[in-house]
Amino acid sequence: MEQSFLAWLRGRQANLPQVKVGIGDDGAVFVPQAGKELVLASDGIVDGVDFLADQHSLAEVGRKAVAINLSDLAAMGAEPAAILVNLSLPTRSATEIAAACYEGILEICDQYQVAIAGGDITVYDGPLAISVTAIGHVESGQAWLRSGAKEGDSVLVSGAFGGSLLGRHLRFTPRIEFARRLRAIGGVHAAMDVSDGLSLDLDRLCASSALGVELDMEAIPIHPDAGPWAEQQGGTLLEHALGDGEDFELIVAMEPKAAQRAMAAEAALPEDVRVPLTKIGTLTGRTGLWMQKTGKLERLSPSGYIHGEQ
Repeated sequence: MEQSFLAWLRGRQANLPQVKVGIGDDGAVFVPQAGKELVLASDGIVDGVDFLADQHSLAEVGRKAVAINLSDLAAMGAEPAAILVNLSLPTRSATEIAAACYEGILEICDQYQVAIAGGDITVYDGPLAISVTAIGHVESGQAWLRSGAKEGDSVLVSGAFGGSLLGRHLRFTPRIEFARRLRAIGGVHAAMDVSDGLSLDLDRLCASSALGVELDMEAIPIHPDAGPWAEQQGGTLLEHALGDGEDFELIVAMEPKAAQRAMAAEAALPEDVRVPLTKIGTLTGRTGLWMQKTGKLERLSPSGYIHGEQ
């Protein structure tokens, strides 16, 4: 199955210059660019945890496996270049499942001009699992780190939050183009993407930078999907926006004047390419998440998905 499938895949994918040797050898040969540093991201998804193979389109599942890694590269301010894909396939209908997943993988790779440099295929008695390693690059010393935030920075978020499990967790747009625009404006001190929950991931960024944040709770953008999801699951819209996760938007800590320029520039773009950009707080020297309530600051407990917990 593997050799015939790889022959099919080689015939489907584009040849891109960043990979000198790709699928079909013992390893890939990647061509780094002078003055750049490589950024590597690796993440995977498993049937029954991150998607339901009997309910979700396998093309969308394949696309998501790549998109979550591109989202990580965007959060580092990196340009995507290539991926390695490892497929663990259930024994029954393995070839058909692989081909269906790769329809989505090929689509998103073509969209972002990402080369499929290699990977592995395993057939076993278990659920479908896809693991992707993404390779990107950034100007030397210019990667956006969670630890780079500074006191007084504005905290901005892209998009809106909550209710992603109604379908956005599969069909989201990794913020590659948006990150390019922020990079051109400058003033980004730290960033990360929101996979486990807005409040939880923001707390992680703050902890990495040994800072806290004073939040404007009324400014937090709530996605329309949070409404029907709250009706199904209970809880308030704000609770879902803060803790649902799988939004794959960006949290960005920016120098305040640069943040103002970024919001103005984004608002001036045509609606079909514009990404909503909202200031939700300011970084402070007092660690933790803080919110205004009845005239004083109260601590907010972060919520979201904790890996390894049931």
